[in-house]
Amino acid sequence: MNWKKILKRTLLTILVIVIVAGSVFYIVFRHEISSLMSLEKIDDYTLYTMEYDGDYGFDDFLKTGASNDAELVDFVVKKLLKGLPVEFSIPNLGCSTFNAETQDGDRIFGRNFDLTYSPALFVKTQPDNGYASMSTVNLGFLGFNEDKQPDSLTKQIITLAAPYAPLDGLNEKGLSIGVLLIPDEATNQQTDKIDITTTTAVRLVLDKASTVDEAIEFLKQYDMHSSAKSAYHFQIADANGKSVVVEYINNEISLVKDDKSYQMATNFLLTPGDYDFGHGQDRYEKMKTILDQNKGILKDEQAGMDILKAASSNIHKNERGEESATQWSILYNNTDLTAKMIMGRKYDQPAHEFSLK
Repeated sequence: MNWKKILKRTLLTILVIVIVAGSVFYIVFRHEISSLMSLEKIDDYTLYTMEYDGDYGFDDFLKTGASNDAELVDFVVKKLLKGLPVEFSIPNLGCSTFNAETQDGDRIFGRNFDLTYSPALFVKTQPDNGYASMSTVNLGFLGFNEDKQPDSLTKQIITLAAPYAPLDGLNEKGLSIGVLLIPDEATNQQTDKIDITTTTAVRLVLDKASTVDEAIEFLKQYDMHSSAKSAYHFQIADANGKSVVVEYINNEISLVKDDKSYQMATNFLLTPGDYDFGHGQDRYEKMKTILDQNKGILKDEQAGMDILKAASSNIHKNERGEESATQWSILYNNTDLTAKMIMGRKYDQPAHEFSLK
């Protein structure tokens, strides 16, 4: 046989193998590839955005759950990262949240995230069996920092764990949520219910609940295990203007509601009792004063961002001696399903704008 024909057939065979292998690889990893291709840096402070393509298996997670961060990491590594190791580390964080109404009748939900320097990821998700949502992830929880950024493929793959690490968000039904640290004993409920952690509780609410009442019922169906051996509470608000702060006192769920059409939370417990209430009362009072003066009805979204600015923290030393400041301020519009976000207290610059529509 002519050696040229042999070479030609060999090359064609190799080409077919490469095409088939590439096609199989793309079919298997097409959602991951699409998600990573959407990853974009939009603010040098730093803020990334991602359109998460496909389902991330949260229904599978809810069948088994996780009673600590290690079990959550194990699930995420197997389900999403194909064995690539990732870390979940939630440090002490000081935050502020509030909900109110604008003069046009829009329901809004504001949140400051206070911590040491923390690159952020704003991610949109659309699970197969749940509501579309947008949420904010502190990339520091996934091992990123000022020197380590998701700027290469091997590092970017870790961002696929983002759906399991949201700290605030808004879903397509107009339900918003934010999680805040409180200085209490870590929550560790022990019944026969499926276990969830702090960030997966946020994901549960965003994916499954359309109202505050539904969110409460979903949370009651699971045993809460707070992350990083710390304690947290959640403020949740919906498009109807209803709000609640969910706390866990001695491993029992406690619901703090207000007769007013607005509510706020910082880093101290709101449930009456004899314990260390925590800190952040100064930020709480700043928000409360403005909201009380306006009876919970603000002129517009900018007035909501002004509240976040008033309650924001410039660089200061936290209780661990670390330099801490407001890393991002985000205002969700529960009516229009939009969000405006300011990084690093740059309130004099235009906000980054997002929409679920």
